[in-house]
Amino acid sequence: MKKNYSILWVLLVGILFTQCKDVTSSAPQLGQAPIDSVIAAMTLEEKALLVVGSGMEGLEGNEERQAPVVGETKKIVPGAAGTTIAIERLGIPAIVVADGPAGLRISPTRDNDDNTYYCTAYPIETALASSWNVELVEEAGKSVGNEVREYGVDVLLAPALNIHRHPLAGRNFEYYSEDPLISGKMTAAMVKGVQSNGVGTSIKHFAANNSETERQGLETKVSQRALREIYLKGFEIAVEESQPWTVMSSYNKINGVDASQSVDLLTTVLRDDWGFKGLVMTDWFGGYDPVKQMIAGNDLLMPGTKKQKDLIVAAVTNGILDEKVLDRNVKRVLELILETPRFKKEAFSNKPDLKAHAIVSRNIATEGMVLLKNDNNALPLTDVKNVAAFGFNSYDFIAGGAGSGEVNNAYTVSLVEGLANAGYTLDTELVDVYKKYMEVEKPKVPQPKTFKDPVIAIPEMAVDMSLIEKKAETTDVAFISIGRISGEFRDRTLTNDQYKIGDYYLTQTEKDLIKNVSKVFKAKGKKTVLILNIGGVVELTEVKDAPDAILLAWQPGLEGGNAVADILSGKVNPSGRLATTFLANYKDVAAKDFPGTPVEKPTQIDYAEGIYVGYRYYDKFNIKPLYEFGYGLSYTTFEYSDLKVSREGNTVKVSLNVKNTGSREGKEVVQVYVAAPKGQLDKPVQELRTFGKTKLLKPGESQSFAFELKDKDIASFNESLSAWVVEKGQYEVRIGASSSNIKLKAPFVVDSDVNVLKVNNALAMQGAK
Repeated sequence: MKKNYSILWVLLVGILFTQCKDVTSSAPQLGQAPIDSVIAAMTLEEKALLVVGSGMEGLEGNEERQAPVVGETKKIVPGAAGTTIAIERLGIPAIVVADGPAGLRISPTRDNDDNTYYCTAYPIETALASSWNVELVEEAGKSVGNEVREYGVDVLLAPALNIHRHPLAGRNFEYYSEDPLISGKMTAAMVKGVQSNGVGTSIKHFAANNSETERQGLETKVSQRALREIYLKGFEIAVEESQPWTVMSSYNKINGVDASQSVDLLTTVLRDDWGFKGLVMTDWFGGYDPVKQMIAGNDLLMPGTKKQKDLIVAAVTNGILDEKVLDRNVKRVLELILETPRFKKEAFSNKPDLKAHAIVSRNIATEGMVLLKNDNNALPLTDVKNVAAFGFNSYDFIAGGAGSGEVNNAYTVSLVEGLANAGYTLDTELVDVYKKYMEVEKPKVPQPKTFKDPVIAIPEMAVDMSLIEKKAETTDVAFISIGRISGEFRDRTLTNDQYKIGDYYLTQTEKDLIKNVSKVFKAKGKKTVLILNIGGVVELTEVKDAPDAILLAWQPGLEGGNAVADILSGKVNPSGRLATTFLANYKDVAAKDFPGTPVEKPTQIDYAEGIYVGYRYYDKFNIKPLYEFGYGLSYTTFEYSDLKVSREGNTVKVSLNVKNTGSREGKEVVQVYVAAPKGQLDKPVQELRTFGKTKLLKPGESQSFAFELKDKDIASFNESLSAWVVEKGQYEVRIGASSSNIKLKAPFVVDSDVNVLKVNNALAMQGAK
């Protein structure tokens, strides 16, 4: 007979509080008495309760992992991911944590409440990274953080910053980039913005968690150098530059040890090497041994189960777990609680300014869109009134991803709505054709019953040539929108034959649509624009030559259609640049082992490519991508000049000018790569070391840039020394408009080897010295 552990958990806590009620008045109170005094007054049971979350509704049986991994609670803020336990006699309130890499995830409806509690869906993190604009991302964070605060949430479980190691990784949409510098800088900016509201963040998933298949049992085999330079570097930047309140440990093992149970990861690297002062929490139901998690420095186990609490109590009682270790973790939980709005009893409105935040989302979306192709200045549109919108995605735009990255927003502006709002006249016959098609096809698609079930799109509609030819006669331009749904829990596939929908590859129907529409409209002297409403990269090699223009819109949030129209019309000049590579051929992918071995149910994934991830790999092995890292077009042109590079002490100073030489105002991204000399360590051809984005430059206007690179910024990790080192020799600064489009170069010399920073020898592969 099944037992409802949620009910038992609540009863247990209630009994505990009742038993302690008579001593409340004399007990030290959090915030009034020293924290150590509060901890000293706690019973062992209370300590164990505090480091284990308050549980999740619907958790039945004694196999906790049968519960959905994406958490939802009805406690305090319905739809939030979880809460901690309150200990009223000590003045310790429960605090609330909630998802959202692309906006806050809470329930829009509540029991016995007629109000709705919508949140703003912002562009996915990959779109934010494509802006290359840290100031803009910080502004986005301020907006997100305001909703967190006004809805009574204390900690946002975001941002996420795992590396785009492989294009099929199912959760890439929640992550920023294939490059750790971009990932770290964007994360730091988002954290600063959110936390400026007096609420916390939890950067995740720490670490080397770059796939979804068997994610809770998968072991990542990765070298110390690749960890330090690629998979940990973004977290290091974020911790040092923004001090997030919390870090979330990942599900996977790293070199034989569960991340949430790794002393090396959570104490030696995170705290000793980087100086992190906050709290570490698990991902939901992460890890297997709560005692080892406590020892490792994983302070809070979420969402929390009775079994975890019991094991911690027993371990202390039996002398297996030193109570001082538990006290240390309890102290970190209390230090977090002290910072929260809930502890400070700060009022919240439940009424954030959603209209203002929608404007922020729209502005961010436009700046993260990437113009991939624009033959003969097809865009921006001029002398265009009547438009034809092909592809059902034009009528059913995708704001963001599913799973913990989902946002319950009030609306999503479709492409056709955005075009109409911008003053274009849509072909009504085509609108009716697609609406009828969607009405027939959508009921055929299985609907997800749990968070783990995929959200499935309908197949693309085949369009008769006669209809295309008719529209080429009556409209001025054709738009074709291709969409992809992203989600948690599973990695992407190359194709999905079961439902006749595409994933990494386009379906034959999609390819035919793009080619046929482009051919017919071109024959009439009219333009075709392909719009990509996607969460991760797709292969475009077969169709790239067909349309006149290709706009990568990503999943751009609730104002997506309006933002796309802003770009198409020329109201906004596109300034996004790729933070992840589009390959010409899937076989060229850098990470060969994915999603791991054995293929049927992988238990191990080998990062044999080491530091050669993304553009580092393609540069090294002379592989030409379809669209390289850093690539993106503009409606204007820019000139780079006056590069000056000098080395002064342990700093390399770089300065240059950028001038708008075109006829439209626009922004340019300045990418600073550094090529290192051959030395003891194998080195990439070049690595992004810093970047900047111009203000909105008018035609003829210039802007000067001055960058400073410290030795650590250009160092490599030497495993044998457990140190960051700069090897002697001649280096080269390369100023690029992309990783392939280098505009200026200048050398500098390092006279002798520099041991920049010695760190602890941690996270070695088993068997490695």
